[in-house]
Amino acid sequence: MPLTAARYLYLTRHAEATADESELTAAGRHQAALLGERLRGVPLTAIHHGPLARAAQTARLVGEQLDGVPAQLAVAAGDYIPYLPSREELPAETADAMLGFLRQFPAEEREQGPGLAEAALAQFTGPVAGDEPRHELVVTHNFLVGWLLRAALDAPKWRWMGINHANAALTVIRYAPGRAPAVLLFNDTGHLPAELRWTGFPQELHI
Repeated sequence: MPLTAARYLYLTRHAEATADESELTAAGRHQAALLGERLRGVPLTAIHHGPLARAAQTARLVGEQLDGVPAQLAVAAGDYIPYLPSREELPAETADAMLGFLRQFPAEEREQGPGLAEAALAQFTGPVAGDEPRHELVVTHNFLVGWLLRAALDAPKWRWMGINHANAALTVIRYAPGRAPAVLLFNDTGHLPAELRWTGFPQELHI
């Protein structure tokens, strides 16, 4: 039987972006640099990032704080709807609101998303070949963090909805051979000062 080792998947949502999402704000650039400093002691082998500018810029700024960790584009780390639930799958009291939320996204994003979400599971999750643990960072978007987290917890597919992740916060999932995935950290903002911790969250969810 081939040897397999643990994968440590580090997930972050891109840092704070401008209103048109074409680049990071000054606060976002600071967030990304601080996240890079946080990860200096981690033996990362790669930084994967989605194709949109806010994710690519975050990955570059994080990488500038690290020593020679390559950054590489991963289409599966993009911004899309990972799963379209049917009404029957959803809680009756919130189904209308949740389906209405999904309808506001372009048809192309809704149609292509599920395939990309399955590709993300194949590329980023599970133990790795060999006998050396692997540590990888994925710079992505809120929806994919929710999708990968719900998969790690074996929650229903629709449950990616309602999971919020702050900009430049850190989530870590461990995939060890023969064990269920373990969520080691979720939405950890300990590397950010208080004024930078809640960006990306709806105002009513700020604590």
